[in-house]
Amino acid sequence: MPVILAKTAGFCFGVDRAVKQVYDLLEQGKRVCTLGPIIHNTHLVADLERRGVRTVTSPAEVGEGETLVIRSHGVPASVYAQIEVAGIDWVDATCPFVAKIHQIVRERSEAGDLVLVAGDPDHPEVVGIVGHCPGEVRVFSTAGELRRLAKEGDFSDRPVSMVSQTTFNVALWKEAVAEAEALFPGLSVFSTICSATASRQQEAEALSKESGLMVVVGDRKSSNTAKLREVCEKNCPTILVETADELLQQRGLYAKIIGVTAGASTPACIIKEVLHTMSELQNDVQGEDFSFEEALEESLKPIYTGQRLKGVVTSIAPNEVTVDIGTKHTGFVALSELTNDPNASADDIVKKGDEINVIVLRVNDQEGTVQLSKKRYDAIEGFDKIVKAQEEDAILTGTVTDVIKGGVLVSCYGIKVFVPASLATLRRNDDLNALKGTEAEFKVIEINERRARAIGSIKAVLAERNKAVAEAFWQSVEIGKHYTGTVKSLTSYGAFIDLGGVDGMVHISELSWKRIKHPSEVVKVGDTVEVYVKDVDFENKKISLGYKKTEDNPWAIFQRDYHVGDVIKVQIVSITSFGAFARIIDGVDGLIHISQISNERVEKVADALQVGQEVEVKITEADIDRKRVSLSIRALLDSPKREERDDDYGFSSSENNVVYSTEEADALKESEGE
Repeated sequence: MPVILAKTAGFCFGVDRAVKQVYDLLEQGKRVCTLGPIIHNTHLVADLERRGVRTVTSPAEVGEGETLVIRSHGVPASVYAQIEVAGIDWVDATCPFVAKIHQIVRERSEAGDLVLVAGDPDHPEVVGIVGHCPGEVRVFSTAGELRRLAKEGDFSDRPVSMVSQTTFNVALWKEAVAEAEALFPGLSVFSTICSATASRQQEAEALSKESGLMVVVGDRKSSNTAKLREVCEKNCPTILVETADELLQQRGLYAKIIGVTAGASTPACIIKEVLHTMSELQNDVQGEDFSFEEALEESLKPIYTGQRLKGVVTSIAPNEVTVDIGTKHTGFVALSELTNDPNASADDIVKKGDEINVIVLRVNDQEGTVQLSKKRYDAIEGFDKIVKAQEEDAILTGTVTDVIKGGVLVSCYGIKVFVPASLATLRRNDDLNALKGTEAEFKVIEINERRARAIGSIKAVLAERNKAVAEAFWQSVEIGKHYTGTVKSLTSYGAFIDLGGVDGMVHISELSWKRIKHPSEVVKVGDTVEVYVKDVDFENKKISLGYKKTEDNPWAIFQRDYHVGDVIKVQIVSITSFGAFARIIDGVDGLIHISQISNERVEKVADALQVGQEVEVKITEADIDRKRVSLSIRALLDSPKREERDDDYGFSSSENNVVYSTEEADALKESEGE
């Protein structure tokens, strides 16, 4: 006959806070009175009365020298005014959740909203909430009452705000919200059911579905205890007891599974007594020792900053996640403490029902909340993995998240590992910004466990990989072999190409068939290029590479596409005293000798031709080996063919060929780069 105790049975933090405040005042020697019973539990109130605590119904009843405690249910605003006028020494033990509702209804009512309150109109908490509304306010307890209320007036254009008593039935609240959204167009809904109340009701409902019998422990005057009973009765037989003695009076306390829950105003001592009695009943039946008190002790255990816990995700909001950590506290993990990814949402990381590891950041016993962090727990666990990786000389993979002064930060297992600039790339002058946002493999080279910091090296991994690649390269390289590489750097005399762990150089003369002044005219750092091996120096580990292709040789193109006798258009590119050079194609220029410019005598070439001018010429001679081409404009002009003779220019010439003087030949060679 297993007995299962609900995790959140007993005092909620608001009740616990109020009771502790009264007992603390008694310890200080104060004479205490409470404005109404401090909580709805006859036995606890009786204990306080034995200690001298009086219960009063208004501030006017407070005696001289007494300290008045406002109970956790809260009071109307008018009561605070009475206290101030009377000059009474007082302590506000209003539950923070209730105080939050006071603030909401006051602000919305002052703004002109009709305020709707879901709850028992006679309950002190609801009386207090209504007492903070300066404007119109209505109380309802069912969806039917809400519909009748809507018929009383036209609310189509009026703003309406709706809240609930903290202990209101969760299922009824959902029904009321759905109804109100249809009835009031200008509705604003504020979910004010206490998280402890919601958790209790959800747990009680789930437990009652699994149990053959439910035992609800709490005062019959307690609203939240009554709600628990209502929830459980829908699923299985349920009994409500205020004390362990009442449990002994019950009959038929036997079922395959018995579930136990308790109202938020039920002291732990009473729950313990009930569980102890149930253990004795179990022993009578089975003759074995059972202790259900341990479960209660577990839920009451203290928590502290820095404590590592396991929790279960109970709800997910856009900016935070609620976590059940198995104590009376409600745990919250802010989105910023869930992940380091600024673009991630809570839904991307966890789902309702997930078990997660967290670390306690801050405990607020006054409000019964705990601020938790998943990412910091992960960081601690991650740092252990970082330490282990260093011990094993293992390679880790992370994302480069930041480029900072002196290096980069790599995120791995939630830890930011610092990689100095000198260890971030193979070459000291590489741009570190190119690494940002990329995945990088690295080794941990230094650990500071006291400060939980690590230093890594990306270069160490790259060097190892390149060494292996280089060894394989030198074993397979041969002259004429083609490679795809990346331009690594440029100098005035050539370009260095990274072939994948091994560098080779393309001399400037091998970059282009044309004359260039700098390699940057052809390639840029980072370009991917196709090269071939021209020469290998195995002893000094040097590789000469070729880049320009035979099929791109302009003289090969000229030989293929042009022939002596062809008439073509050319562009004048330079002028000398003996003629003009004209561009046939890129890399091939021909000479129009001064004698071949016109039928008439030309005294000065510049008088007949200008740089940039396009003219039609005839190819009269082509010496591919010597890379010389002779062109003629005169050959296209109408004139009688002249016999070869020593003419007025002082050298032998004919229509189809030119014999150059030594001076002219030297100028021609210079123009061709020879």
